[in-house]
Amino acid sequence: MKNYDVVIIGAGAAGLTAAATATARGRRVAVLDMGDAPARKVQASGGGRCNFTNMAATRDRYFGANPDFVRGALARVTPADILQWAQGHDLEWQEKAAGQFFCKSGAGPVVGALLQDAAGARIITGCTVTGATYQSNRFIIKSNIGDFSADSLVIATGGMSFATLGVSDIGYKIAKSFGHKIIPIRPALCAIDIPAFPREWAGISVGAQITVKERKITGDMLFTHFGIGGPAVYSASIAPSDCDIKINLMPGIDVNDWLRQAKRSAGRKALSTVLGERLPNQIAKYFGGPARNIADFRDSELADVAARITDITLHAGTWHHHGMAAAEVTFGGVDTADISSKTMESKIQPGLFFAGEVMDITGDLGGFNLHWAWASGHVAGDNA
Repeated sequence: MKNYDVVIIGAGAAGLTAAATATARGRRVAVLDMGDAPARKVQASGGGRCNFTNMAATRDRYFGANPDFVRGALARVTPADILQWAQGHDLEWQEKAAGQFFCKSGAGPVVGALLQDAAGARIITGCTVTGATYQSNRFIIKSNIGDFSADSLVIATGGMSFATLGVSDIGYKIAKSFGHKIIPIRPALCAIDIPAFPREWAGISVGAQITVKERKITGDMLFTHFGIGGPAVYSASIAPSDCDIKINLMPGIDVNDWLRQAKRSAGRKALSTVLGERLPNQIAKYFGGPARNIADFRDSELADVAARITDITLHAGTWHHHGMAAAEVTFGGVDTADISSKTMESKIQPGLFFAGEVMDITGDLGGFNLHWAWASGHVAGDNA
């Protein structure tokens, strides 16, 4: 049996960060990963460009049964800290949108920096963990290549999304075996299945505002052959499917007022032509109807057209998350009620720690989930 101070299950962003932090404290660390290479999700994140942090990484961009749980870790590891870390590794970044940072050379250099930091740990790939127990004040971790023992065990196994990169529910199983509750998991940051739009719109992208409960999300929305996708929809998909989703295809203007002004100033134009000034042609023709001058529409008819464009409702039960295989993250996971937000240690089993997506914390689209991996991994590694 191989003995360590700390064994970490999962060599992703959270696991490698925990390893780097623990080894810096002089701990003997082993990182066990079922895949053939570490940090596979990091490599694929942001479409391979690695959106590694966001300056807006605050509590209100995280979701779960208890999103307040993130406050302590986010206070200890800020976006400025991550940028300083990147600078220390000579990583060049670019700000694609306000506060949203991508690695200029793609995800590869970020993975290299993580591995450099975790070089003091023994990283073992191709190691499928099958369970863990606690005996004589030590954790015994069972795997396909033998048993490991450790004073502390960190679960950083991630979620069940991105199945093509290799996923496992062993983190949930180990947590449950020690008495932790698992919040039911589902896809998040994914497309939405909804048979509400014409199939010929598939491939068309529009700027939209999506409202789910109190959240208003503005960004690009893509019509697909099965429903809708794109950044705004991915962000909205954090919501459960028992919520109504409202869509405004022309945010930022009073469409009713704009159409009435166009009726006075450009009355000989067809309504679809006027709408085509702000909407893709196929969508403009759909809402404009048969060729008819805008001057021939009553104001009440124009108000109805405006409402159809700006107040589309996808009712609860009519839409569904597209699926875990295509989702960027997993919503749900180990209930944070039984985890210390200050240390990431289990309140049930001393020495058991959690980091990253395996917990019931989901970040918004735009680098928030990687930031949570860095922050929670650092806190776990600093205490394991």
